[in-house]
Amino acid sequence: MVISRFQDIESWQLARQLAVEIYGASRSGPFAKDFGLRDQIQRSSVSVMANIAEGFGRNGKVEFIRYLTIAQASSVEVQSHLYIALDLGYIAQPDFERLYGMAERVRQVIGGFIRYLRSLHDRPQRETRNEKRETSRRISQSSQLPC
Repeated sequence: MVISRFQDIESWQLARQLAVEIYGASRSGPFAKDFGLRDQIQRSSVSVMANIAEGFGRNGKVEFIRYLTIAQASSVEVQSHLYIALDLGYIAQPDFERLYGMAERVRQVIGGFIRYLRSLHDRPQRETRNEKRETSRRISQSSQLPC
C-alpha cells in the first residue's frame, strides 16, 4: 500500500480526532480559564498530528520515523496533562478515561506504524523487471565463455 497524502495515515486521522476532543474538553468551565494548562494540552494534541504530517513531508523513512517518535511522545504529553486536569476537577473521570484512551490509541497506532516502516527499511529491495533481465543476461553471458 502506498500512502500519497498525510491525510491518509490512520494515526494522523486519530490524532486529528484527539485534538478536536481536547479542544472541546478545554473550551469551557474552569479549564478554559487556566490558560497555561489549556494552551499546553491543546498545543501538545496538535503537535501529534503536526509531527506526523511534517515527518511525511520529509525525505526518507529515517526522518519520518524520527517525527513519528516525536508525535508519539506528544501523545504521552497529552496523557500527562489529562492527569492534572482530572486532579484539578477540570474534567470528570469518564472524560479523562475517554480522552486518555484516545491518546493511548494514537500512541499505539503510531508505534505500529514505526515498526512497519522499520521492517521495510530492513528488508532488501526487490529487483525490478529490468534488473532481473540484466542479471539473467549477465549470468547467461558468463556461462558462454569460450573454452
